[in-house]
Amino acid sequence: MDITEVEENLFAASDAKLHGEMCKTLSRIYCKIMSIFPSLEAARPRSKSGIQALCSLHVALEKSKNVLQHCSQCSKLYLVGDSVLSKFEKTRCALEDSLRRVEDIVPQSIGCQIQEIVSELEGTLFSLDPLEKQVGDEIIVLLQQGRKFDNCNDSNELESFHKAASKLGITSSRAALTERRALKKLIERARAEEDKRKESIVAYLLHLMRKYSKLFRSEFSDDNDSQGSAPCSPTVQGSIEYVGPPGNCHAFERQLSKLGSFNFKPNNRRSGQMSLPPEELRCPISLQLMYDPVIIASGQTYERICIEKWFSDGHGTCPKTQQKLSHLSLTPNYCVKGLVYSWCEQNGVPVPDGPPESLDLNYWRLALSESESTNSKSMNSVNSCKLKGVKVVPLEESGTIEEAEGNEAENVSSLEEDSEFNALDSYQEYWSILNKGGDFRKKCKVVEQIRFLLKDDEEARMCMGANGFVEALLRFLDSAMREGNVVAQENGAMALFNLAVNNNRNKEMMLAAGIITLLEEMISSTNCHEFATAIYLNLSCLDEAKPIIGSSQAVPFLTNLLQADAETQCKIDALHALYNLSSFPCNIPNLLSAGVISGLQSLAASGEHTWTEKCVAVLINLASSQLGRDEMMSTPGLIGVLATVLDGGEPIEQEQAVSCLLLLCNGNDKCCQMVLQEGVIPGLVSVSVNGTSRGRDKAQRLLMLFREQRQRDQQPPAEVQMQAESSEMSMPSTESKPLCKSVSRRKMGKAFSFLWKSKSYSVYQC
Repeated sequence: MDITEVEENLFAASDAKLHGEMCKTLSRIYCKIMSIFPSLEAARPRSKSGIQALCSLHVALEKSKNVLQHCSQCSKLYLVGDSVLSKFEKTRCALEDSLRRVEDIVPQSIGCQIQEIVSELEGTLFSLDPLEKQVGDEIIVLLQQGRKFDNCNDSNELESFHKAASKLGITSSRAALTERRALKKLIERARAEEDKRKESIVAYLLHLMRKYSKLFRSEFSDDNDSQGSAPCSPTVQGSIEYVGPPGNCHAFERQLSKLGSFNFKPNNRRSGQMSLPPEELRCPISLQLMYDPVIIASGQTYERICIEKWFSDGHGTCPKTQQKLSHLSLTPNYCVKGLVYSWCEQNGVPVPDGPPESLDLNYWRLALSESESTNSKSMNSVNSCKLKGVKVVPLEESGTIEEAEGNEAENVSSLEEDSEFNALDSYQEYWSILNKGGDFRKKCKVVEQIRFLLKDDEEARMCMGANGFVEALLRFLDSAMREGNVVAQENGAMALFNLAVNNNRNKEMMLAAGIITLLEEMISSTNCHEFATAIYLNLSCLDEAKPIIGSSQAVPFLTNLLQADAETQCKIDALHALYNLSSFPCNIPNLLSAGVISGLQSLAASGEHTWTEKCVAVLINLASSQLGRDEMMSTPGLIGVLATVLDGGEPIEQEQAVSCLLLLCNGNDKCCQMVLQEGVIPGLVSVSVNGTSRGRDKAQRLLMLFREQRQRDQQPPAEVQMQAESSEMSMPSTESKPLCKSVSRRKMGKAFSFLWKSKSYSVYQC
């Protein structure tokens, strides 16, 4: 592909909102690499190092593309952070490193082009635009101040935000709408990634955009955000530049005063017209608008002071759902706090200026309900508490609620602080024991404690991962293997597994520390295969790890487990790991050479639904490449296994079987004949009527494919065709060979008649 063509396509797809110079530079290099990438693939390196190098270049190119898309689709307010610069630097280093590795395995003509690109990468220095960096600093300061939700700083906050937004070109209603939509997408992504910190930051930026969009409104309106909002303030005429004539500044000050007097004061309503706050904005305990909303482990949001009181009284469940909580951590919900602020503004209700003074009777109703349904146990620790201690007195003994002494809160607070320090001290003690020589049995006990601590504690994973526990646990596992201690190997491996759960940063550190080499020693010299398999599964979820694992001894090991006499869970883990690895195209040759198809075939043929769905899913990934399709077609009995799944599998299994057959048959008449000889027509007809929505669609597409192929094969001469038209023959020729071995002629005749004559299939295309 011509480099200019690649560049035009890339720029048409990504128009950077910010960091234009950096995007232009990276895009130019990306296009140069893409222009020679077909030549690199054509070289077809067969060595292990060659495949790894090509895979690493593929990953680096994908990262480059993601960075460029990030700068074209993300929110401007979020893009001004310094983290974007580090993304560009990491991408540059990844491209440079992968190109150096590829340079040694390609012909000299391509190597010269690669050397030129590497030289350009070495001379590339990314830097932030000074104005964008200044805006980023202003946004950070605004976030640090605004997270306090100080209502007395509205004017200063508005002025700072307006200056920053104006520099970023957010000076119109349409620009503000685009920014709000980008922020909403960021929030959805943060929630999907369960990144609470990112979600709270973006939620506050969205709160600011909604709060001050009035300044940018002109002749346009936002149907999504303006419903039920207060009347707009007068439009600011023109864009207010950072440095402008004095008239603009005075005009801006007038808009501030008008906005402040018009929107930030409560409207005078009659009591009968007072709006009831939505249930989502009221604490389930106090039933009042929340001042400091926090999220607990069940996902419910409460007023901080109310839920802290609930915990300090010994409850370990969610007041609303009665669910037993796995931990008592509190996460600030800035999104709900912003919604409370906006709702109060729009409805003329004073913003809560503090926590509720009384919990009324609803707290005690919830407490009695909880005590009746479960026997609460005392908790060892609670999170930060700022309220005065309150003791619950049973209603049948006293009609009043006694308040404890004020110093009880001080005791609770000091206890909590001691608990936090004790946790950090414990981590430090664990680390010291693991890194000192000495009693191996003592280390085993420590690792066992770490294993169970990391099982459910996400904060412990982050803290330990950032403080050297990855290397310490790998050294312990190595020692356990040399000692031949199976129990120690189990605890060490599962501690590493738990440390990597839902934490990509820890996975990356494990890869960098050489865990793959250690696992290869583990599977070759010990019997702890199930623990090694679990770690392979965990690491295979990381995109960066897929090419590394795929080119290691893990592939034959995991493939052999499919046919070995192993535990059920071990086989399931191996199957899931192979599915993850097969989703990376460069791994498919190694998987095929390891005999993965025969292993999948034997599992799927067993008829157990435990394996079938995931086995066919792996086959679908393999069928995405021509090499995989060729290998599958040459495997005796595999098409028959898929046909069996199609006939007697669960709906989702039938859908996947149809998907796999469609991939194999599309554009391959020989494969169509092989599939038809297995008698799949009745099963396809059944799925096309009774299957899942996707299954029905794909079954109909496959039936149409067979019909078109049959029409091509049985095209009669012109004379015969005219005779056929005159006699209005509707049935297939009796001289044609039957396509099904296992179905009677009569039954197949009906099936073909339905297939070839049905008009309903004429609208479907492959």
